[in-house]
Amino acid sequence: MPKVKSPASSSSAPSMLVTKIARSVKTTKSIQHSVYSVAKATSSTSNSSETLPAELRATIAAQLDALETETMDPSWYEVLKSEFEKTYFLKLKTFLATELITSTVYPPLKDVYSWSRLTPLDIVKVVILGQDPYHNVGQAHGLSFSVLPPTTLPGSLKNIYKQMAADIPTFKVPATGDLTPLAQLGVLWLNTSLTVRAHKAGSHAKKGWETLTAQALKAVTSRPQGNGVVFMAWGLPAQKTCDKIGIDETKHLVLKSAHPSPLSAYRGFLGNEHFRLANEWLKEKYGEGAEIDWAVIGRSQ
Repeated sequence: MPKVKSPASSSSAPSMLVTKIARSVKTTKSIQHSVYSVAKATSSTSNSSETLPAELRATIAAQLDALETETMDPSWYEVLKSEFEKTYFLKLKTFLATELITSTVYPPLKDVYSWSRLTPLDIVKVVILGQDPYHNVGQAHGLSFSVLPPTTLPGSLKNIYKQMAADIPTFKVPATGDLTPLAQLGVLWLNTSLTVRAHKAGSHAKKGWETLTAQALKAVTSRPQGNGVVFMAWGLPAQKTCDKIGIDETKHLVLKSAHPSPLSAYRGFLGNEHFRLANEWLKEKYGEGAEIDWAVIGRSQ
């Protein structure tokens, strides 16, 4: 991120800085750069304590207001847009604005809805639920369980790869943890909470994201003329989420097991055969070629 130089005149700098940043919010990248620049400026302008916070909040609020229209895939925006004016979601945005001022938040704003862009609503075949994003530097990028290179593979993802290798004869364990190729084939890697404060797991839980993502899941299960999908619910929180949204198991397949975390994988995740079972179900229901090519991530890397 670009560094903000200390201004020559502290009395006029805050207003000028915020105005400049506000004008720059035209792309998803500028949204994220602006938040970091303003937050950095807050600590570097010692005489701005009375004037900067209000302007800062207004600027970040404007950035957050544009987040859905600028970064969410239209297919998802259309089915979720009614949520964006509801009280819970407005409160969530207020909470996020404060968090962005006072803390580092993951993933970058441009990636909060990357799951929607990589897996449009009409191509979803499999849903794999996570809880909240990874909370360390360079990990989260908007897909549950996924990390971008050169980030070291988290323990949960290592176990996911182990099970894929056991289920799919052609699968080769990738060198990186980027699950984007699978997302593009119709695997919706969705966390129930879409943001997190750095180094503090669960810090954005129960702030409103779960309501929005529950609506996203309901949109999958109720697609007009849409095929059934496979839900993989690993661990009790994911299973409770599936129970709450009321999945019609005569149309959809729900696969449940322990979570792939190293703390629990040996209590039922490893050996669950979920990737094989998902493909068998998809092929039986929708014919040859309906399966997910799980091995694509090894070939693409």
